[in-house]
Amino acid sequence: MPHRGVKWGIVPGTVFQGTSALTLDAKGRIAVPSRHRDALMESVGGQLTLTKHPADCLLVLPRPAWNQLRERLMSLPMEADGWRRMFIGSAVDVDIDSGSRIHISPELRRDAGLIRDVLLIGMGGHLELWDTARYAAHEAVVKQGPMPEAIKSFVF
Repeated sequence: MPHRGVKWGIVPGTVFQGTSALTLDAKGRIAVPSRHRDALMESVGGQLTLTKHPADCLLVLPRPAWNQLRERLMSLPMEADGWRRMFIGSAVDVDIDSGSRIHISPELRRDAGLIRDVLLIGMGGHLELWDTARYAAHEAVVKQGPMPEAIKSFVF
């Protein structure tokens, strides 16, 4: 399922950006950085959904954004069952706990290769959770490839 131009739903007034280097604790939890936690607590009561991402990381979505994505996935034709199964079948609802942490299930940690050092990356309407080494390799591949036409005309 291509994700070009797909909007998964944005919590009004909330834009996630920046990268936070985090560490998974022994119970598979990460502390949500205050810049994201405050917005998530205010806008969605700390309710999130985690699911697989095709790039071998995890999507971290505010629950309303997940609900919108799930409805779009459910409306796809049968030929999309494999992708629907990947996203919906691996989705886990989590809440930010009193210690400002979220728990990543063992299955999702395994699938995304999350062992200890991770990156939480703001992507506008959602966040991505990456294994640090896996993300470095992914970024190296991106940098070696051609820049998309849509970005070439940007002025930095």
